[in-house]
Amino acid sequence: CSCLAAPMAVALILGWWLVAASRAQQLPRPSLSLHPSQGVSLGDNVTLRCHLPQLAAWVWLYREGRWSYAKYSDKKQDTTEFSFLSTSREHAGTYSCQYQLSESEDISVMSDPVELVLTDRSFPPPHISLHPEERVGTGTNVTICCWNKDYGAAFLLHKDGRSAPIQRLVPDDVGAVSFTLFGVTPADSGTYRCSYRPRNYSFLSSPLGDIVTLEVTPTAAPPGAELVSRGNLVVAVVRGCAAALIFGLGVFFVIDARSLWIRRDESLGGEGI
Repeated sequence: CSCLAAPMAVALILGWWLVAASRAQQLPRPSLSLHPSQGVSLGDNVTLRCHLPQLAAWVWLYREGRWSYAKYSDKKQDTTEFSFLSTSREHAGTYSCQYQLSESEDISVMSDPVELVLTDRSFPPPHISLHPEERVGTGTNVTICCWNKDYGAAFLLHKDGRSAPIQRLVPDDVGAVSFTLFGVTPADSGTYRCSYRPRNYSFLSSPLGDIVTLEVTPTAAPPGAELVSRGNLVVAVVRGCAAALIFGLGVFFVIDARSLWIRRDESLGGEGI
């Protein structure tokens, strides 16, 4: 009957999709990396490497969730590279990869996404200021202000030596943001810069702006702090000894009472005879 053909076809398609999905979940997920991982400007070369946990026949690269490139993988290699020469704005975006096994038609799940953010030097760098400006002691709250009135849609705070921005904020109506570092320690000492993402260009970045240097000095312990610490140690030791003594006395009284009961029972037993 033709009325049964359509539901049967839908059931077959659904069954095939479920089998394919279950096979994909069984395959290890690939991973994708960028080289270089940061500081890529428009016109630079960049390579995306899909790392394969198993030997694969085909590897696909997706941009913004849409298939963009495909490559046949050499069985002796555990990575497949996709290179962009002289990058343009069209290359910026979010990428992921996927692979198909050599000996079957099984297809893996997508890798976790990576962002290719390109620096566009046609945008002016942002301004930056540090408050307080002089060296500060441990525990101080420090504010780093960044601004660019005309272009900035989201500002990022960078610290030299860190691979990723440490904070991100959306500017106010005058195009400024204030990053706050609460209770700084000597580990927060270093050089800071700002960048921003231009409006309508989520994966383009301005050049890094000027630097500010934060110097955090260790705060000396207040007078008497060492004596207080030693006093706390003495109190802890005394409390521990007292607890041990009480416990020992308790055990002694329990044993002594038990021995009294035993002697009493023995004496009563003797009188009965």
